[in-house]
Amino acid sequence: MTASVPSGTVSRGATGSLSLSRAKYIASKIFGVLVLLFLAFLVVFPVYYSFAGSLMKQEDIASYPPAVWPVHGITWNNLATAAQIIPLMRQYVNSLGATLVITVAQVLTSTLVAYALVILKVKGRRVWFVLFLSTMMIPGESVIIPNYLTISSLGLRNTFLALVLPFLASGFGVFMMHSFMRQFPMELVEAARIDGASNLRLLWSVVLPLSRPAIASLAIYTFLTHWNAFFWPLLVTETPQMQTIQIGITQLQSPDAFNPGLVMAGAVLAVIPTLFIIVFGQRQIVRGLTAGSTK
Repeated sequence: MTASVPSGTVSRGATGSLSLSRAKYIASKIFGVLVLLFLAFLVVFPVYYSFAGSLMKQEDIASYPPAVWPVHGITWNNLATAAQIIPLMRQYVNSLGATLVITVAQVLTSTLVAYALVILKVKGRRVWFVLFLSTMMIPGESVIIPNYLTISSLGLRNTFLALVLPFLASGFGVFMMHSFMRQFPMELVEAARIDGASNLRLLWSVVLPLSRPAIASLAIYTFLTHWNAFFWPLLVTETPQMQTIQIGITQLQSPDAFNPGLVMAGAVLAVIPTLFIIVFGQRQIVRGLTAGSTK
């Protein structure tokens, strides 16, 4: 004969177990949200303080504890003073022009090379692809001196060409476009050939429209990389009129009269394009970098 367990006891036990599990689930969710908020604060606060600091007066920046917003009002003197100390707009144009030229050149060369290797299937394409990949294995620091000597021997120091010439092609760009084009439905390519499309027409009408996600991602990645370049422009330029905005920001720092507001004003101008591209191009970056990972 077995003893029976009251049904009320079983119901209360099950209900208590479910309540405990739900409480643990809610607690874990709250903890996760708090951790994410803390990490977001660590990322967002420096950007916010750069914008706020560029508009603060000297008494706000030098106060203790430091002010986190313009307590004594907003001022534009930091931006105006920075423009007087260095040729700010000229350096901004140098950075923007060099970055755009490099971006367009790398997208163009990478797309054409990948088109030749994947679609046209040129002879020795495996060897060529391995050679392009091998350039990614060479540290950039190891080619700075040969590039500098080449630029100097050509008499291109302190010129716009010196800023862009070594970066007109990219092994990473070829690899990325090659991986993306390998996913193309070859039926479309064969159909275009049957219709009498030339190689140029095939590239323009079929390949480029299908490659827009990868092209956009490569362009964004290249722009962000070379917009923040510092060492190479510092090496090949001599006058402030040919230097870039990243070098100009360092010239705003003076050991005799250090003004953080000036530095933050220059940093804000330098970070605006990158913030704009990251915010509005984040989806394209992810889509392009994951292209070719699955087939």
